[in-house]
Amino acid sequence: MTLILRDKAALRTWRAGLGANTRVGFVPTMGALHDGHISLMAQAREAADVVIASIFVNPLQFGPNEDLSRYPRPIEADIAKLEVAGVDALFLPSVDDMYPPGASTFVDEEMVSLPLCGAERPGHFRGVATVVLKLFNLVQAQVAFFGQKDAQQCAVIERMVRDLDVPVEIRRGAIVREADGLALSSRNVYLSPEDRAAAPLIHQSLRAVEAAFEGGERDAAKLEQIGRNVLAQSDRIRVQYWDVRDPESLGAIASVGARGALLAVAAHLGTTRLIDNLLIGGRG
Repeated sequence: MTLILRDKAALRTWRAGLGANTRVGFVPTMGALHDGHISLMAQAREAADVVIASIFVNPLQFGPNEDLSRYPRPIEADIAKLEVAGVDALFLPSVDDMYPPGASTFVDEEMVSLPLCGAERPGHFRGVATVVLKLFNLVQAQVAFFGQKDAQQCAVIERMVRDLDVPVEIRRGAIVREADGLALSSRNVYLSPEDRAAAPLIHQSLRAVEAAFEGGERDAAKLEQIGRNVLAQSDRIRVQYWDVRDPESLGAIASVGARGALLAVAAHLGTTRLIDNLLIGGRG
């Protein structure tokens, strides 16, 4: 039975009751759980004595024209999935509990948060870093799990943890995909049948660039164009960015060197924004 902790006071009481040697694994989410989230729960289960997840749709990371109001919130179905996954506790706070009246302290990471989604969604990573630091302070886990699909988010959190000396180990879970390659996302439910049929081209564009890299191409601009050409096969896909980036700093590169590269893409299908990525060379 997953224990539901509905406010910070309940979480602190639960956390204080754990033994000093209890290893806590933490999986923060915004709910609408899918198999990608569940894979992170399984990794946490293997790495820790106790697993806690959180579900909090964080208003700070949504822009004024984004989908906060319609973000899916199937809480009963999510709780059932957490039960099956063997999660010990769920932190399920309200916005008012997480952000007291007049809250005026925020966390800004000023390098890896700037390009890609950071350039397209001003303030997004400020909201992410602020809420994740708050959650880390509350949960006091030894290890926390995040999905590689949100590669830039992972990079921001890793940098924040390093720079602010937060005592938690960050682990990335591999992207979980549908059979046709589409990365699992809570936003996939928004796709029309026509857009869903076109969406696998996003992953195909990444694989095409990977193949070109394995064939010897190293020029970043040429690799990016290969990716864009694949997406151009469908007029339903509006590319927001298709970039070849340094895998750690996320800075722009002219060519792929020994460190490899992160291939990163964001695109709109109808009103739905999807992201995906792939590491090539180096640690990829």
